[in-house]
Amino acid sequence: MTVAIVHDYLTQRGGAERVVLSMLRAFPDAPVYTSFFDPDRTFPEFATADIRPLRLNRLAILRRRHRLAFPFLAQSFSSLEVDADVVLCSSSGWAHGVGTPSAKIVYCHSPARWLYEPERYWGGSTQMVPRLALAAARPRLLRWDRRAAGASTRYLTVSQAARAKIHRAYGIDPEVVYPPPGLTVDGPEQEVEGLGPGYYLCVARMLAYKNISAVIDAFAGFGERRLVVVGAGPEARRLRRSAPGNVRFLGAVSDAHLRWLYANAAAVVSAAYDDLGLTPLEAASFAKPSIALRAEGSLETVLDGETGVFFDAPSADAIRAAVERASSRRFDERALRTHALRFSEAEFISRLRAVVAEAAAVPQNGHRTPVPPDFAHAANQARA
Repeated sequence: MTVAIVHDYLTQRGGAERVVLSMLRAFPDAPVYTSFFDPDRTFPEFATADIRPLRLNRLAILRRRHRLAFPFLAQSFSSLEVDADVVLCSSSGWAHGVGTPSAKIVYCHSPARWLYEPERYWGGSTQMVPRLALAAARPRLLRWDRRAAGASTRYLTVSQAARAKIHRAYGIDPEVVYPPPGLTVDGPEQEVEGLGPGYYLCVARMLAYKNISAVIDAFAGFGERRLVVVGAGPEARRLRRSAPGNVRFLGAVSDAHLRWLYANAAAVVSAAYDDLGLTPLEAASFAKPSIALRAEGSLETVLDGETGVFFDAPSADAIRAAVERASSRRFDERALRTHALRFSEAEFISRLRAVVAEAAAVPQNGHRTPVPPDFAHAANQARA
């Protein structure tokens, strides 16, 4: 049985990219098809994988700023024909549109936020060019996206929160297969110079719906408490400009540095609207509690009072009050680690292999997602 993996883009270090690495551990010989591949900006483990990017990857500006390519990605993925016994799509909006004559399993992290939750996705973002281009193309992209979802053999997702969104968007009731925390505790640690223990840690991509600005505002004038922010993304420059002196930005870091950061933090703070949110699980595996927004996936990865505390709104006051509550509690380290073990990579790989084997045993008629003619013409003109 041959398996191929398709992922939206490999240009960053995020939870979805860690899930693809777990998929590769389940199917080590699988090639990975993607729109863009930037080995310097994603996880180094991809350097030894068989990565097959689209032709758009030749344009360096699109590798660095993949959101500029949004108007062209539907046509590009629909034009890609992948020949394998089973095609496994890791998708947050694009990869599920790939064509194949075989079984197509979609592992959906979330329906495309820029289509179904545009105000939350963009927030106060200054990226006006991709934002306006997507707004103009939105009706056609919605049609394409729903056809792509309907052209799958099997649909899986990351959480009950994502399952509800998928049902609203597509009328599909997917199976929940929880992904594992991507960072293991048994690897090397590397100290971050000039940083003593006891800080609060925020690990997130710099996107508006991650609400990092609210976390930063919460620590402004917050006594001697320190905040360390890990992650990269389009909001990084704006956030750095407004940050107080007790907030330190590290950008993207190695896994060795990240292990050390988790191990020496007082707690992790997450104000994101995540469909699952792997950061609280990574924190728990290092016996660290989470201070998290009471919403969506955090409700499945944080046990209130046991592995962390919640706040009810992504505001500075609510976050500050939650930090105070967490600092006055003692959390059981064994309970934290036991909770993280419920989301193991072994369980994920076992279930994924079973689903792939089941799909491979059923004859297929082929899957291709049609592109509206006007949309295809616009994409072809842009490529020309």
